[in-house]
Amino acid sequence: MGRNRKALLAALALLTAAVMGSPGSAAGAALRVAVADFDYSDTSGEPRDQAAEHAARVGAFAGILRQSLAEGGYSVVPLGCPESACSVGSLGPDALVAAARKAGARFLVYGGIHKMSTLIQWGKVQAVDLERDKLVLDRSITFRGDTDEAFRRAAGFVVQELEAAVPKP
Repeated sequence: MGRNRKALLAALALLTAAVMGSPGSAAGAALRVAVADFDYSDTSGEPRDQAAEHAARVGAFAGILRQSLAEGGYSVVPLGCPESACSVGSLGPDALVAAARKAGARFLVYGGIHKMSTLIQWGKVQAVDLERDKLVLDRSITFRGDTDEAFRRAAGFVVQELEAAVPKP
């Protein structure tokens, strides 16, 4: 095969990959989503210190979001934050967005949960399209209970909301 013909075939292959989207290109790749740690506050006034239990539950909450999105075909990317908690409350919005962009995320999911009484918790979950600088999900949630199961059910609901708001890969 002549040198010119090889060069022409290579150029055509590159052009086809650019137009059609190769498996490694953005057109064929899963959407990259970063799920930040969630903040937690407890103003219930309960006498027993439950900080360790709540930290574990809110950590599991974010973990369920990450795992469920990954199982749903999204590419979940870790945030490389300098702080122990990679949340909007610990870093601030600008630093969290910068960390998500640095990680190569297209979408950033973040929020917090507030325990307001012995039975009721409410949360705020937001998702931002970093490419368009657009909020695509702004959802308040409430749930009853302060158990692992209550947090799992709430996380399952949030996953459904995220999948509806963030386009499928």
